[in-house]
Amino acid sequence: MIEIRLHGRGGQGGVTSAELIAVSAIHQGKYAQAFPSFGPERRGAPVQAFARISDSRIRTREKIYNPDVVLVLDASLPKLVDVTAGLKEGGIVILNSPLSEKEVRKMLRGYKGKLALVDATKIALEELGLPITNTTMLGAFIKATGLVEPSYMEEALKERFGRIAEKNIKALRRAMEETKIYG
Repeated sequence: MIEIRLHGRGGQGGVTSAELIAVSAIHQGKYAQAFPSFGPERRGAPVQAFARISDSRIRTREKIYNPDVVLVLDASLPKLVDVTAGLKEGGIVILNSPLSEKEVRKMLRGYKGKLALVDATKIALEELGLPITNTTMLGAFIKATGLVEPSYMEEALKERFGRIAEKNIKALRRAMEETKIYG
């Protein structure tokens, strides 16, 4: 089973991203679940969402404390939250950031593991006209992990977004091309 923790801010689509990962995996014939972690958060406050993907039935429903993958939608969050906390050995951090690998590793308190970077905010602004990075970061997720086939994610985007899906698919594809993987 692969466990994924998503970090974002309220209103950025982190919960939607987790759901789209799960739906895509299910369409692909796998078992999956997605769920948010809510408290008294408000729009703009740091939030977490979670997803699991497995080849067999998933029986656990608890919060993910030791993820295999950490997906960070907001470039400023690593300054506020230790996004690498609990990350399994051999795991990967996928981060929205315009910074260099060296700058990001410093911001991540010297994290030495696998890292995927994409300037998702820039892509979202250019493709969607809004700084909402959730579908853009899903492109980075696909490239960095290979856990979900792009066609299944595109199908899930069409189901979720209807007539505005094409812009989101364009952002997803561009992020798959522009994501850089280190380590």
